[in-house]
Amino acid sequence: MFKKFLKKQFIDVIEWLEEANGVLAFRYPMQDQEIQNGAQLTVRESQLALFVNEGRLADKFEAGLYTLSTKTLPILTNLLNWDKMFASPFKSDVYFFSTREQIDQRWGTQAPIVVRDNMFGAIRIRANGTYSYQISDPAIFFKKISGTQAVYTVSQLEGQLRSMVLTALASELGSSGQAFLDMAANQLKFSEVLKELLAKHFAEYGLSLNTFFVQSLTLPEELTKYLDKSSSMKMIGNMQQYVQFNAAESLPLAAQNEGGLAGIGAGLGAGVGAGAVLGQAFNSAFSNNNNSSSPTDNTFETLNKLHELLKQGIISQEEFDAKKTELLKNIK
Repeated sequence: MFKKFLKKQFIDVIEWLEEANGVLAFRYPMQDQEIQNGAQLTVRESQLALFVNEGRLADKFEAGLYTLSTKTLPILTNLLNWDKMFASPFKSDVYFFSTREQIDQRWGTQAPIVVRDNMFGAIRIRANGTYSYQISDPAIFFKKISGTQAVYTVSQLEGQLRSMVLTALASELGSSGQAFLDMAANQLKFSEVLKELLAKHFAEYGLSLNTFFVQSLTLPEELTKYLDKSSSMKMIGNMQQYVQFNAAESLPLAAQNEGGLAGIGAGLGAGVGAGAVLGQAFNSAFSNNNNSSSPTDNTFETLNKLHELLKQGIISQEEFDAKKTELLKNIK
């Protein structure tokens, strides 16, 4: 019984067998135990080991199998003032660090970031994406992040890293001077810019930032609606055509409401009847008298606009076919 007790006091094999997902740092249990002279240290792939003596950093070991001696523990030998050889057991804390890449780490703006856009002025932007990282320098990570905790996990670090990402995002959006539409159209380049900016901050914690992606940039709903309207204007043509198109588009809805077509006619302006508005809308949309283009060009342009009206249900298939037949006669 006494021999069994003594055996438990000395460690001759040190290794991290059960490397759990989400664990970044693990302190090898050393309570009431000492490391035997000549003990074996096993550091597996995707691991790093660090010896710490009374709070002071000592020797670091990468993947491999080591026999602990004054040769393999030069810094610890110096800290403990050992002679060239030592025979007695010693106490020291051993920490293992996972160097596996922590993938699919998500970030996102809980509240919109207010930036000044050169096209829209002050706007509120939301963004989200993913990134991945791994421990590259366990000494820095130990001193600044994990410390003497028995276990340190990804979830404990998540909030700090997310804050770093959002701070960098706000800084870049505020100082880039790039229009939102340009950033949204080239998210890969924007991701690369942010990754380069963030890599320096990650390195300060002993981490390497391996990937960083901006997956979406979104505007407030009211501004998105404005952009949709703007796109519709470009699709239909000039402002007059856009107003006329809206008038035609509103007629099916007005017919379902109390007051029918008369209600929509009254809302469009005093003295303007629904029939007149509809006629103006279709006359303008179907107009084929643009002097700056050939009759053939105008015909095909009008057909394209008619097709858009057909797709949106504003005109029927019969109306479209009849007008198409009429227009095509002009180019025969």
